[in-house]
Amino acid sequence: MKKKLILFLLICFPILWYSTIPKEGEFILPIFTPSDLRSNLVHPSLAGKTEHTVPDFSFTDQNGNTINQETVHNKIYVVDFFFTSCPSICIDLTNNLKEVQSAFIDNDDVLILSHSVDPKIDNIERLKKYAAINDISNKKWFLLTGPIEETIRMAQLGYFAIASVPNHDENSLIHTENVILIDKNRKIRGIYNGTSPLETSYLIEDINKLLSY
Repeated sequence: MKKKLILFLLICFPILWYSTIPKEGEFILPIFTPSDLRSNLVHPSLAGKTEHTVPDFSFTDQNGNTINQETVHNKIYVVDFFFTSCPSICIDLTNNLKEVQSAFIDNDDVLILSHSVDPKIDNIERLKKYAAINDISNKKWFLLTGPIEETIRMAQLGYFAIASVPNHDENSLIHTENVILIDKNRKIRGIYNGTSPLETSYLIEDINKLLSY
């Protein structure tokens, strides 16, 4: 009986081990840390660090609800930065993120967080109107407003979405096409050009990869 058990384990262990390793050609999404990114995207206080978790945050969405780290707990989410009066890249960003919304509209594990970089103009009423015009789902996609200092902090120290500027001029609006993919552990798993339909398709593919892990 003991010999049969040993033989069984010798047969099963290699099979189990093989099933846990990536197959040839299988791509595992990287986890991005400050040490992986261009130095101009990393705040000096984080330079060289090999671990990073998106910090806690708190903003208000288009319906006046508080959106914070509890909202995204155990969720995959996508982040971008925009403002409603933007005549250029924000239009493309919104249109491409509508494709992401459509792809995961029935999946409660995927959310979108769009931070307004013009909180003086983008109040709750204006964000709600923008959401209605663009068919944005109130349960899926949160348009966020809050103190500009907090938005800049998250853009620089949380998501590495903009170049690190020690003293960002609050009178100049943040412009970035970067869209950030965050996993259920609040780790950065991808950075994409949100104005590109091709890169948006890659983003959708990568979200599906995370959902399959």
